[in-house]
Amino acid sequence: MTVQEIMERTGIKETGLAIAFIRDAFDLIQSQAPENIKVVKQNIIDGERDYYLPSDMVSLLSISVKDTQDSKYKKIRRISGGVNITEDTDPE
Repeated sequence: MTVQEIMERTGIKETGLAIAFIRDAFDLIQSQAPENIKVVKQNIIDGERDYYLPSDMVSLLSISVKDTQDSKYKKIRRISGGVNITEDTDPE
């Protein structure tokens, strides 16, 4: 449903007001929904590039790697630009 359709159905004539009401509704829905956050730890295996992801996972919030020199977890930054995807030519 578009913002224009919502405005027509509710009789709101100001676009900014309609968008504000829609954002408030989404915020209310999100604040009432329970969050179920799980932490999964896995060992990094040399030469391995595939790792297990839980089947009930909806989104990945962050990835951290433990630095063995100072025993602290360091977050890996998210990719903020376009990603170059090349064809996987590995036979395995």
